[in-house]
Amino acid sequence: MYAFEFRHDINLLDIQWTGLFTPEIATRYARELIDAFRRSGFRPGYRLRIDMNATTVQPKDAIMTVHQALQGFPRASRIAMVNRSAIGRQQIRRLMTQPYLRVFDNAEDSLAWLTAPEEMAA
Repeated sequence: MYAFEFRHDINLLDIQWTGLFTPEIATRYARELIDAFRRSGFRPGYRLRIDMNATTVQPKDAIMTVHQALQGFPRASRIAMVNRSAIGRQQIRRLMTQPYLRVFDNAEDSLAWLTAPEEMAA
């Protein structure tokens, strides 16, 4: 369903979604992510990538559960979402309005943007 990795070498929280969430899975995901973040030693300003290419559009009740549960999550300095689907991109843009967010077709391009110097990422 999901996996996350804290890549300390590049200050990146790397998340993959691989299946459809239910509200119950969404609640578990948010709780596990918050707990792991606290243990990770990461601080606001980290980079975040969520790769959603292995799943389709999430059900509304599940995605709203995630959205609400993570409202107070520590702020990233850049967010890269990976999703090739036009409908998936619409869902992302509807819920995530941060000006420091970009949506990519593939993980390689997203990582290049996330790790680029500030002047290159603008």
